[in-house]
Amino acid sequence: MNTTPFYSDPPPPSRTHRKLVVEVIEARNLLPKDGQGSSSAYVVVDFDAQKKRTSTKFRDLNPIWNEMLDFSISDPKNMDYDELDVEVYNDKRFGNGGGRKNHFLGRVKIYGSQFSRRGEEGIVYFPLEKKSVFSWIRGEIGLKIYYYDELSDEQPPQQPPPPRESDEQQQQHLPPPQQMQNLPPEKPNVVVVEENRVYESAVDMSRSYPENQQPPVVIVEESPQQVPNDNNHHPRPPSPPPPPSRQSGGDVHYYPPEVRKMQVGRPQGGDRIRVTKRPPSNGDFSPRVISSKIGTETMIEKKTHQPYNLVEPMQYLFVRIVKARGLASNESAYVKVRTSNHFVRSKPAVNRVGESTESSPEWNQVFALGHNKADSAASGATLEISAWDASSESFLGGVCFDLSEVPVRDPPDSPLAPQWYRLEGSAADQNSGRVSGDIQLSVWIGTQVDEAFPEAWSSDAPHVAHTRSKVYQSPKLWYLRVTVLEAQDLHIAPNLPPLTAPEIRVKAQLGFQSARTRRGSMNNHSGSFHWHEDMVFVAGEPLEDCLILMVEDRTTKEPTLLGHTMIPVSSIEQRIDERFMPSKWHSLEGEGGGGGGGAGGGGPYCGRISLRLCLEGGYHVLEEAAHVCSDFRPTAKQLWKPPIGILELGILGARGLLPMKAKNGGKGSTDAYCVAKYGKKWVRTRTITDSFDPRWHEQYTWQVYDPCTVLTVGVFDNWRMFSDVSDDRPDTRIGKIRIRVSTLESNKVYTNSYPLLVLLPSGMKKMGEIEVAVRFACPSLLPDVCAAYGQPLLPRMHYIRPLGVAQQDALRGAATKMVAAWLARAEPPLGPEVVRYMLDADSHAWSMRKSKANWYRIVGVLAWAVGLAKWLDNIRRWRNPVTTVLVHILYLVLVWYPDLVVPTAFLYVVMIGVWYYRFRPKIPAGMDIRLSQAETVDPDELDEEFDTIPSSRRPEVIRARYDRLRILAVRVQTILGDFAAQGERIQALVSWGDPRATKLFIAICLAITIILYAVPAKMVAVALGFYYLRHPMFRDTMPTASLNFFRRLPSLSDRLI
Repeated sequence: MNTTPFYSDPPPPSRTHRKLVVEVIEARNLLPKDGQGSSSAYVVVDFDAQKKRTSTKFRDLNPIWNEMLDFSISDPKNMDYDELDVEVYNDKRFGNGGGRKNHFLGRVKIYGSQFSRRGEEGIVYFPLEKKSVFSWIRGEIGLKIYYYDELSDEQPPQQPPPPRESDEQQQQHLPPPQQMQNLPPEKPNVVVVEENRVYESAVDMSRSYPENQQPPVVIVEESPQQVPNDNNHHPRPPSPPPPPSRQSGGDVHYYPPEVRKMQVGRPQGGDRIRVTKRPPSNGDFSPRVISSKIGTETMIEKKTHQPYNLVEPMQYLFVRIVKARGLASNESAYVKVRTSNHFVRSKPAVNRVGESTESSPEWNQVFALGHNKADSAASGATLEISAWDASSESFLGGVCFDLSEVPVRDPPDSPLAPQWYRLEGSAADQNSGRVSGDIQLSVWIGTQVDEAFPEAWSSDAPHVAHTRSKVYQSPKLWYLRVTVLEAQDLHIAPNLPPLTAPEIRVKAQLGFQSARTRRGSMNNHSGSFHWHEDMVFVAGEPLEDCLILMVEDRTTKEPTLLGHTMIPVSSIEQRIDERFMPSKWHSLEGEGGGGGGGAGGGGPYCGRISLRLCLEGGYHVLEEAAHVCSDFRPTAKQLWKPPIGILELGILGARGLLPMKAKNGGKGSTDAYCVAKYGKKWVRTRTITDSFDPRWHEQYTWQVYDPCTVLTVGVFDNWRMFSDVSDDRPDTRIGKIRIRVSTLESNKVYTNSYPLLVLLPSGMKKMGEIEVAVRFACPSLLPDVCAAYGQPLLPRMHYIRPLGVAQQDALRGAATKMVAAWLARAEPPLGPEVVRYMLDADSHAWSMRKSKANWYRIVGVLAWAVGLAKWLDNIRRWRNPVTTVLVHILYLVLVWYPDLVVPTAFLYVVMIGVWYYRFRPKIPAGMDIRLSQAETVDPDELDEEFDTIPSSRRPEVIRARYDRLRILAVRVQTILGDFAAQGERIQALVSWGDPRATKLFIAICLAITIILYAVPAKMVAVALGFYYLRHPMFRDTMPTASLNFFRRLPSLSDRLI
């Protein structure tokens, strides 16, 4: 599988490497930042994880550098998509009063498409840009940027390893001591520290070098501290002597010691070390931004929206074999397709109606073979298509194509029409008559966007039945409401004990769902039974099932069936609002009429029952957890609102997957495919067989009706492709991610890599990483988008006639089971284990880990209140007298001008929002192991989380867990009792439970009333505020009288048994 990149300049040969040179010429009209009307500027250039800087020009608003910085280009093919960051700073060492960091003077971001080849460059003045909205920047910088290709030293031919030497011989080959002092320590990484930034350079210390060549030495040069004197004379230390010239003869530029950069000691024949940035602090469990030329191209050039521009095009050679005619005598013909890299064989021919297979076979099969431009450019690259007899393996003829002449098709081009080609063979075959006839086929070069690709036999997914990409649709689900009203003419057993009322219940069953009413109330005059009870079921289209209602007499230990009726669901009326539905009487049949399947069958009459039936179209049938739901639309399409945007997902690939199965004598292997779910649409990528780094590059789109929804993407290992029908082995989960649509900025491409985490009984395990590109295409300030945030989350019927929590959980389980059964009938099927994992069917199971996570979430939510309380406590304790005095002044202003209280509060909220804009998330968040409490989870708690219901563990283990749960419940019980006691004490203030306390409280309230009538409210507020903020020297360390009074009030705790 090859990917054809798009670039402007042809890549250099493999024995060359490309260099980028940035000449920093000068800057003009810089902003003074040193407090003395000037700036001491220097320039920092960052390219491809390589950072270098120029010297500092002391107190010059128009500095001139004329310094040259060179960089290595690691990937010349994708140079057009690399970024060059140029930032200008004021050196804090030469400022007035110093500072904690260097002042920012401006920046310039230049993309690789703007680089010039050496000889075509010129000085370009770029205006300096701001880093943030609040930056004050002016001026421009002159740069000269160009690149060139440099020949590298050819590697000598590999020789067999020399014989093992003795210790004395090895000592003779060691470099002298003065050279060994320059060798780096034997570490896997070399850490370079530069201006409080840390970088890691991956150096292979196990690499062998020739005798006259040393390993690369990493040197960090720090410029000495320079203190400007009064006469503005700045002597420079002498420059170090230049190192010996290299054999390559390239230009070598030397820098004064002020140039702070990472240099690599390069003796003759030495190598450069590429410095990469250190990963984030969370390690491998945090999402990260990856470089993608497709996403970068969209972001840079601001192109108009085009389909399939989130993934890289993967070229395939398509061969469509249609049919043949006039073949030589054969029993069953098949076709072989051969290239220099692939060899495939078609299925046996199919006989057309009225014609023999010998003369006119048909195949109608498409092959998609991985293709590269180099295959077409290679001289003599051909495609051979030949027909063979399956029984005798005799050659029936063939066709040969030159790959350089195969047409290239890009959508929306129309499909290439098949053509007839004459079958050819050797001269002997032509003369003997063994080769004759024509074959109809078409050959073209396309990408994975081609409409023929999903159904084609792919070279990277040879098992067609279970490896094709597929788009699924969830079934349309309805809520079926059954209201049982009344039953009459029931044949109740007459031999009941005296004063015993019959216990009549109605049981309703729809497929695997069943529900039973409570005991019916009997009318003694008419002998009828009344219930007036609702039962709700989930029904899926096509509505082919029947609703079965059975009236049972459960007076005795063994229930007795009094009658039943069967109602086809397709005959039930649908409604989309709360309009009244009339009830109908249905005849009950005996046990002998149960096989008919329709109402009013041939069984004996056993009474009748009054029902009110309807299919509710105004509800949304929840098959997902509410907090990760991807769709909130009602079932009835008439109630749908127009979409507000389009969600585009590009599934690029995965990296570093762990082996999931063993093949060929124990070799680890993974056959991964990806499933994405949003709304009613499910997508499945093709399966990449036997690969730990699969590349899919498939793109899908969904219509978005509500931005507050979640996209779920999961990765699975394909097991069904190797098992037969009898041995239906489930696919293994590798991991999943969720992306909330509301966290995506409008029309912005996010190309990120997310870790695939799976919680196993042994603990949290990282299974690899998935790379996706996602974009939410919609106008950012569209009125419909803004109005969606003010609308109810669920449809109207959920608030008019709400469903209970327990009822919703039961209905959600039934809906999940129906969706899983529906998708399991597709080809290729989506297994129930895949559907349940994507829908979080087990999210409501008990877990001590989740309970701890929810507790810490509550603590995190209340953290702002705790912080505010601590801040107020510090104010009233005068920890910072200046701040306390300012709070006094602010309090006086707000009390004297109360109209400013509400505007000030809202202004404070606005300032908080603006302040936190700096810390906004740059990429959509993935799974958080710290929030999930999965880092240090107890093994016994994990074992309890994976335990089934009922438990399958030993009795002593269950007893220990029950005791632990009781201890936890005691804490919760104590906290609930404390909350109840505080509320009861508030009620006891006026309930006269404690007569003396109530008299004191009433007297105090009367005194406060008189004071508030006599004294102005502002004076009272100032007095109370100053009393609360009084100095600690006027404060008693013991609790206040009011708090002591409240704690002495009675509660109902002493009345508990």
